Amino acid sequence: MSDTQTLIENRPPSVATLFIERVAATPDTEAYRYPVPAAAGQGPDEWRSLSWAEASGRVYAVAAGLIALGVRPEERVALASATRVEWILADLGVMCAGAATTTVYPSTNTEESAYILSDSGSRVLIAEDAVQLAKVRERRAELPYLAHVVVIEEAGAVPAEGDPEGWVLSLAELEARGAAYLAGHPKAVEERVDAITADQLATLIYTSGTTGRPKGVRLRHDSWSYMAKAIAATGLISTDDVQYLWLPLAHVFGKVLTSGQIEVGHVTAVDGRVDKIIDNLPVVRPTYMAAVPRIFEKVYNGVAAKARAGGPAKYKIFQWAAEVAREHAAAAQDNFRRTGTRTVPFALGARHKVADALVYSKLREAFGGRLRAAISGSAALAPEIGYFFSGAGIHILEGYGLTETSAASFVNPGEAYRTGTVGKPLPGTEVRIADDGEILLRSPGVMAGYHGLPEKTVEVLESDGWFHTGDIGELSNDGYLRITDRKKDLIKTSGGKYIAPAEVEGRFKAVCPFVSNILVHGADRNFCTALIALDEPAILGWAAENGMAGRPYADVVASAAVEQLVDGYVKRLNEGLQRWQTIKKFRLLPRDLDIEHGELTPSLKLKRPVVEREYKNLIEEMYEGSREV
Repeated sequence: MSDTQTLIENRPPSVATLFIERVAATPDTEAYRYPVPAAAGQGPDEWRSLSWAEASGRVYAVAAGLIALGVRPEERVALASATRVEWILADLGVMCAGAATTTVYPSTNTEESAYILSDSGSRVLIAEDAVQLAKVRERRAELPYLAHVVVIEEAGAVPAEGDPEGWVLSLAELEARGAAYLAGHPKAVEERVDAITADQLATLIYTSGTTGRPKGVRLRHDSWSYMAKAIAATGLISTDDVQYLWLPLAHVFGKVLTSGQIEVGHVTAVDGRVDKIIDNLPVVRPTYMAAVPRIFEKVYNGVAAKARAGGPAKYKIFQWAAEVAREHAAAAQDNFRRTGTRTVPFALGARHKVADALVYSKLREAFGGRLRAAISGSAALAPEIGYFFSGAGIHILEGYGLTETSAASFVNPGEAYRTGTVGKPLPGTEVRIADDGEILLRSPGVMAGYHGLPEKTVEVLESDGWFHTGDIGELSNDGYLRITDRKKDLIKTSGGKYIAPAEVEGRFKAVCPFVSNILVHGADRNFCTALIALDEPAILGWAAENGMAGRPYADVVASAAVEQLVDGYVKRLNEGLQRWQTIKKFRLLPRDLDIEHGELTPSLKLKRPVVEREYKNLIEEMYEGSREV
């Protein structure tokens, strides 16, 4: 048996055990950094740290506080908060109490929040602030099982008239109760952790489905313990790393990152404020971070817009450097595949050196100057954007997984990464491709099932453990997986041709620096069309340079000049597509797609049915009078 197999197969039953082991091994080393926001106009945020021992003190207090409130093993404790250090401490506290965390996005509306809390049977809610408290207070009559609401930020979050006695308490009060409970029961937390079994429920994550109610995915303690060991076994992270964690922890992608960190023991800087990412990177100076493709697309578009604002000469230099980056990355990766070295032809290397001094070095500094690798997941990254960053020295390792597989099933293997693929299976994960191209997975990370929905579970989970992902993909001879599309999202035109819309959409994002979101439509139609939403800062910057300064976004995107601009990029896209894939018509949307209108999931995935329903009139308009071509 290899060392990797031994590491994984001899794993403890839970991350709670791993956490206790980590604290014992490195009590005084730094575990977490977190910002304390400065008052308006009072300078930058102050970053503070917690050692593993300090984190443990708070985790034990939360766990004991929950035990004191009467929370029993496997009972659900919901967490409705943005990404912050208290989220991690609370989640670990729930696990160490033997209970199970139900994750709720803070952006979830009142109705759906109440549904998740009711369906999960959550006994306690740990809410970020008064806003989250107000949601459950409004629906309290529908939540008979919800015995307590613990509020992280106390401002405005106080008991109100009509609240049951002790229904609302602060996180500080919960920790104080826990400390008092531990004084009389010093072994209470260790006893709960020792009693955890591998198949015990640890986390209930509700998938943000595109139609109907979300389904609760039941993930066992063993799934997170396996993930922690498997991530460590990849060798991608080490004790010297500094992770910048901003992803939503209510999402499985953000949550899995906490497991790997506990196993390895490196520092994690935690701040979920998306608008602070650009400010935080030079301060945190991470060695690795994870993100969704939309973040890399926005950075790319932002760099292009800044170059364009510098005048025609500067923009021309950027365009040249971008092409050099892609050519260099493709050559380096191809040579590594063949020879094990990333060497490139001399002339290309010389051009790359000049481009590095002019463009790439500044981009790396914007990421903090120490970024060894970035992990991209949750959706497909356009290869052209991946190659650009690769050539600029920002190595994006694409990975793949689902909520139902505890997030991480595939990841690119460090220096041997291949842009356009999601890499190889994590140690301990099996994969096979079905006859229709669907990817099937089997591993300890696969869910126990959907909460209270046995009929939905059997649709995707076979009795021998194989999980049907619903994604279509191809495996190379040496084990690299390429995702081609969602099985249910494949378009079949009226002419019988199959089209992967995500592939076309990704290509457009690579050629058009102004796009924010695009939806390709064409199922049962005789040609493909597209709904296109533009990136507001990028297009308003262009508008200011083209006689439309000061005009609102909706006016700019409705102008003939912008339609002509985008039409040029659509024509460029079509040059590289098969005839049946080409976009014959498009419409520009009056605003960007967003989470608030239900068009994007909290992880920024496109909800196709929602967008197609909302803009049905524009779609039908594009097909008026059409005939077979």
